[in-house]
Amino acid sequence: KKMNKNKRVVVGMSGGVDSSVTALLLKQQGYDVVGLFMRNWEYGIKGSQCPNRIEFEDAKKVGALIGIEVIGKDFVKEYRDRVFDVFLEGLKQGLTPNPDILCNREIKFNVFLNEAKKMGADMIATGHYAKIAKYKDHFVLDTPKDSSKDQTYFLHALSSEQLSHAMFPLGDLTKKEVREIAREHNLPVSDKKDSTGICFIGNQKFDEFITQHLQAIPGDILDENGKVIGKHKGLVCYTLGQRKGIGLGGLKGNESENNTHKPWFVAAKDVINNTLTIVQDTNHPLLMSKTVEAKQMHWVLEVAPKVGDKLMAQVRYRQQKQACTVVEANNEKVIVEFDNPQRAVTLGQSLVLYSGDYCLGGGFISFYK
Repeated sequence: KKMNKNKRVVVGMSGGVDSSVTALLLKQQGYDVVGLFMRNWEYGIKGSQCPNRIEFEDAKKVGALIGIEVIGKDFVKEYRDRVFDVFLEGLKQGLTPNPDILCNREIKFNVFLNEAKKMGADMIATGHYAKIAKYKDHFVLDTPKDSSKDQTYFLHALSSEQLSHAMFPLGDLTKKEVREIAREHNLPVSDKKDSTGICFIGNQKFDEFITQHLQAIPGDILDENGKVIGKHKGLVCYTLGQRKGIGLGGLKGNESENNTHKPWFVAAKDVINNTLTIVQDTNHPLLMSKTVEAKQMHWVLEVAPKVGDKLMAQVRYRQQKQACTVVEANNEKVIVEFDNPQRAVTLGQSLVLYSGDYCLGGGFISFYK
């Protein structure tokens, strides 16, 4: 225990159970622990549901209980410029960007890391479910024990340098074990629900939030043959593969009667013509892709994989890793072919590649077929 005595770790505390247990474990291991609560979002922003006052109170309660100081810092401007505005810009172009990936790269392991260094930190720690390993002289992400909670997808854009300053103490625990530790130590957040979805949208509907920030321009809904079958409320309100909220019941006289009440799925968004194409089969050919290209690649090892390499990949979070083969790769872009067709591959989401358990990096999906 003495070894860690002077090592200072600043823990990103969100008021949730994961970051609370992270701080507790490091404190038990003898580190000099300080909690830093990040305010990334202005409470008054239009349509916002971000209850960060309550979260800060929860983080401070936990701090008092385990005997560490928890400081609040304001990163609202940085978050707005580097995450939120980029997210809106992508949506305007018909993409579906992932704000969590941007937040990790730009805020938590950049602005936050620099702030922690100013506070004399040797390391920063977060409650992410991931592990850090050494691989060919680089720090890389490794799959955590609880694969159902694996968050390497969100962390793939971090550099070896950023990872060298980071710790993920939950990497060897399951979520169940984390909650048990919180209960044993009477942490007030032990039974708190997990936050899901995009943090600044909270529990309201995506389209209700987004139309307060972006103009939704209505247009035609097309079937797979290009026939106009309805009106959409604005392309920014829909994501590929989406089933709910299309606002179109079964269509009368559509092919045969038995089709009338089959659900519809969003299959394509055409920004130039402002049309939305929908289909009536969850695995419709228009929703399935074998070849995926991604750009603005970030390779953790700073070198692209080779053509012909057999890798595993994810095209979205909470997806089982899928086998694929590298068709083309360089510093900027990669093209992979999947063994099995992937459903609802979405422009602007990230393609993240793995070699065994190691995360090799990823980039933004720019094309699929």
